[in-house]
Amino acid sequence: MNLVRVLVQAGDPLTRSAISGHLDSRPNIEVVATDRHTQVDVVVVVADRMTVKVASSLRKVKASLGAPVALIAGEITRADLFTAVECNVVAVLPRGSATKERIEEAVLTAAAGGGVLPANMLGELLKQVERIQREVLSPHGLHTSGLTPREIDVLRLMSDGLDTAEIAVKLSFSERAVKRVIFGVTSRLKLRNRPHAVAYALRMGVI
Repeated sequence: MNLVRVLVQAGDPLTRSAISGHLDSRPNIEVVATDRHTQVDVVVVVADRMTVKVASSLRKVKASLGAPVALIAGEITRADLFTAVECNVVAVLPRGSATKERIEEAVLTAAAGGGVLPANMLGELLKQVERIQREVLSPHGLHTSGLTPREIDVLRLMSDGLDTAEIAVKLSFSERAVKRVIFGVTSRLKLRNRPHAVAYALRMGVI
């Protein structure tokens, strides 16, 4: 496994030292100092609760480092969870159950592109995603991917190798309408070309 570089942020120096010391002792993790200009793969943030100050700090981390965040919180509400997710938090550990092993697991999972959430928080997050799809996106003909059903149909046929004329026949559109759909997707989502649009749809899991 590649070396995972971790930045630890905590208001309490003793907590920061304890977490940093444990993580730095692991063979596949290196804790970096805040004053070092180096790549950071994961940021561990420790906070009592999600205050305005903590949220602001998380947004600065997202803007400056772009690294996933593992948040160790003494208290976190449903609203806090949604704010945290917007701030690039991919792992949430209740402070009372944040053992050294769980912190290490959260760091490695975050570095690998995964996420860690308590079961009740995961349920809340899924409910929120479903509510957004039902109340916000679906009434406007949109999917969580940002694509409309018509765009998804066109991209699915493109991924099967069909050209513009063949897609038009399959969907009973004019060729001009198919081209408008493709242009709309690529321009709205800032995609470079048709293969890029198909790749985007594949990554979003809609085709």
